[in-house]
Amino acid sequence: SRSILADARSESMQSKLNLKVKFRESFRPFAPMVLAEDAEEYFDIRQESPYMLLCYPVKESKRIPVNEEGLFGIDLLKQPRSVLPAVTHVDYSARVQTIDNVRNPFIHSVISRFKRLSGCAVIVNTSFNVRGEPIVNTAEDAYRCFMATEMDCLVVGNRFFRRSEQTEQPLSEEDRAAWLRRFDLD
Repeated sequence: SRSILADARSESMQSKLNLKVKFRESFRPFAPMVLAEDAEEYFDIRQESPYMLLCYPVKESKRIPVNEEGLFGIDLLKQPRSVLPAVTHVDYSARVQTIDNVRNPFIHSVISRFKRLSGCAVIVNTSFNVRGEPIVNTAEDAYRCFMATEMDCLVVGNRFFRRSEQTEQPLSEEDRAAWLRRFDLD
């Protein structure tokens, strides 16, 4: 998979991924990946959705009511709407991808491990690229994108990279600043 994965439960994750990784407007929601066997716990879904093609409502029991009084624009959009704020749209829907052990055993094992550690079977899934660029295609592309953005960790094959442990920078500070200027928001 060439994906960026993150914790869907974090209230700041949507904004962090948008502004510091994808370089786009902070309010844009992300899609959830959920273990197929747990999908009905989080979403009003009655069938598999293995290709992230359809939106489903977040379960009532997982929603957070929004008090819209006095809130406008971005302040209203930033209000958490569920226990999965990074993937819940303003209308309480989400573009769900169900993950089973047959079609995608590796990602299924990753989400299963996350569930064992956190109690949650849902993670954020977004394409591994920044705004205006294609999805990374090589290990070098992935590392360059990882180091130019504010991602915490990178997995390529069986190699694990933690940002805090990287000593080489593929871009000078000047080149990184020039690269980042390409992503000024409209």
